[in-house]
Amino acid sequence: MTVADTAMKPRGLGWEAAAFLILLLYPLFPVFEGGFLAATGRSLGDQFPTVFVFAVLALGLNVVVGYTGILHLGIAAFFAIGAYAAGILTVASYPFGAPFLVTLVVGTVAAALVGLLLGAPTLRLRGDYLALVTLGFGEVVKAFLKNAEEITAGTRGLSPVPPPTESLDWASDYRPFYYLTLGVLIVVYLLLRNIEWSRLGRAWVAIREDELAAACMGLNPAKLKLAAFALGSGLAGLAGVLYATRLTSTSDPNAYDFNRSIFLLCCVILGGLASRPGVLLGVFLLVGFDNILSPILDGLVQRNVPGAGEKIYMTFTGWRLMVFGLALILMMRFRPEGLIPSSRVRRELHPDGTQT
Repeated sequence: MTVADTAMKPRGLGWEAAAFLILLLYPLFPVFEGGFLAATGRSLGDQFPTVFVFAVLALGLNVVVGYTGILHLGIAAFFAIGAYAAGILTVASYPFGAPFLVTLVVGTVAAALVGLLLGAPTLRLRGDYLALVTLGFGEVVKAFLKNAEEITAGTRGLSPVPPPTESLDWASDYRPFYYLTLGVLIVVYLLLRNIEWSRLGRAWVAIREDELAAACMGLNPAKLKLAAFALGSGLAGLAGVLYATRLTSTSDPNAYDFNRSIFLLCCVILGGLASRPGVLLGVFLLVGFDNILSPILDGLVQRNVPGAGEKIYMTFTGWRLMVFGLALILMMRFRPEGLIPSSRVRRELHPDGTQT
C-alpha cells in the first residue's frame, strides 16, 4: 500500500465517536441541567434536538457546497418542502393521517425529486449564475408558501403536526425526540462518511477541483452534480420533517427565507468545507449560540439590569448578526480552511504538516 493509498483510506471516527457517545449518555446524566442553567428556566437537553436537526440540514448543504463546489443559496427551500410535506401528510385538516415513518420518507423523497427537477436544466450553469438560480428558487418557494393559503395556510402555517407516536410523552419529556434526532444525525453522518470515500465521493471532489480535467478523465459532470444536488436536497427535506415535528407546526414561511440559507452556509464555512466534523462543530457553535447561549445570557441581563429588555443593544440576540459576521471575517483572514478542515484540504494547504 502506497502513502497516497493510506492517505485516501477512510479512518475511524476518532473524537467524533466520543462526542456522539457523550450526547447519547447526556439525558441519563444531565449534569448541566441544574445550578446556573436551572436559574434561567431553560433545559439544555430540550434545546439539543433543534441543534441536531440543523446539523442534518448543514450536512446536506455540505454535500453540494463542500464536496461538489456548487454555491447553493437556497437550501432553506428544500428544508421547507420537507416541513410542509410533513404538515400536509399529518395535520387533521388533510385526510391523509400518515404515520411518522411514511412522512419521513415522503418528505425526504419529495425534496430530492424537486432537487432533481431544479438541477436537471440548471446545473450546466456555473459560478454566480447557478448561485442566482438557487437564490431565486428559494424566494419562489417562500412566496408560494405565503400565497397558496388553500394548501399551506399562508403565514399561519400548518398545525398541529402530531408527534411520531402517541404512546410517549413527547411534550413534557425531551428524551424521546432527543434520541430520535440524534439517531438520524448519526445515521446521516455515517452514510456521508462512506459516500465521501467511495468512488462517487471522489468523483465529486474531482469535479470540485477541476471540472474540465474530470470530464477529460471520463466523468460526467452533469450527472455527478445532479446526484449531489438530489442527495443534499433529500437531506434538507429529512431535516424539514424533523423540524416541523419538533415544532408541532410548519411555522411561518419566513422561517425558510434567504437568511436561513445563509446561516447554514456560514455554519459550513466556519467548520470547514467538505469536512463532516467541521460542519458539526460549525452548527454547534452558531446554532448553539443562537438557540442556547444567547437566550440564557439575555435572561441573565434582563434580570440583573433594569430596563434591559426594552433596549435591543442590551441583548445578545440583537448582536447575533454582527457576531456571526465578525466570526466569518476572522475565519477568512486567519484560517480560511475552517476550524476543522478536511484531510484533503489540510494536505493541500499544509503539505509540511503545519497549520497557521
